[in-house]
Amino acid sequence: LFIILLAKFSWLSSGRNFNSSSTMAVQRGIKKLVTGHQQREGGGLVVRRPIGGEISHCDPFLLLDHFGPVDNKPGEAIGAPDHPHRGFETVSYIISGSSQHKDSAGNSGILKDGWVQWMTAGSGVVHSEMPSDEMIKNGGRSEGFQLWVNLPAKDKMIPPRYQDTPADKIPIVTKDNGKVWVKVIAGESLGTKAVIETRTPILFLDIRLQPGVSFTQPVSADFNGFAYVWKGSGFLGSDRVKSELGQVGILGDGSEFILEASPNDVLHVLLIAGIPIKEPISRYGPFVMNTQEEIQQAFADYRAGRLGAIEGSEDRYAATEAARQKQKETGRWKNDL
Repeated sequence: LFIILLAKFSWLSSGRNFNSSSTMAVQRGIKKLVTGHQQREGGGLVVRRPIGGEISHCDPFLLLDHFGPVDNKPGEAIGAPDHPHRGFETVSYIISGSSQHKDSAGNSGILKDGWVQWMTAGSGVVHSEMPSDEMIKNGGRSEGFQLWVNLPAKDKMIPPRYQDTPADKIPIVTKDNGKVWVKVIAGESLGTKAVIETRTPILFLDIRLQPGVSFTQPVSADFNGFAYVWKGSGFLGSDRVKSELGQVGILGDGSEFILEASPNDVLHVLLIAGIPIKEPISRYGPFVMNTQEEIQQAFADYRAGRLGAIEGSEDRYAATEAARQKQKETGRWKNDL
């Protein structure tokens, strides 16, 4: 693992209380609500993109994709074959299904139900995210998320790093006899801290409420953030903005955030917040830097092979094309959008 000198980086997640708030807590409202519409990404995967589309970014967050839920028949599952990244981090959170990842540094593994992968692309890596062999062969339900987190200029060219965290290592805390359920991916909730390290202070919670239940979460006043409804419906913020599947609310100012499930429906929300970087953003495709010149250099490095390559790329592209053709034959390709 990447070693951090705490004396130099005192703001590392393990050394800061992410939920600090003043003695007089101020409830955050919702200053903008947007519906993430479905589109195709990667090899043809259908996703909702609440951040990175109509809302271009929420500093330090660049993108949030929600894929699924979808029930794949054998041979239908699609992933994202070999592609580069530089200058930011990707966070993959699997709700259901399994995904196989490989990269040009020789890392590989399989992410399963409930797993989180926090990948720091840094100076650059070529990465593939494909359905597991089991998913391709047998089919099955697939759902999950990918979040892009920007890196400050001083960290954009650090060596790549992975944190693959299995579901049983990620803290889950409950309240009110299980009516409130919180998975603590980053930061802290209900007195429980995350095990995943982040380079800058970040709060990343999967909050699930039973019908009619409310929950209040401290969110540091100096954080930017958003709440994305990925299942059910309910009310977000002090102004009780009605929200449903696929909608994202940008948090207003304050130090606490309240959520409430609809009387007859569950509410599942990703609550994500962090310290804004407040630097210029230049982005194109898989590269996020500070200047256009740095983007051009990233493309030059990629084309010259300086980000490396992964053996078997032609097989992964062929498997992706075969899955697309399978979906077109069954009519799913058209019906999914």
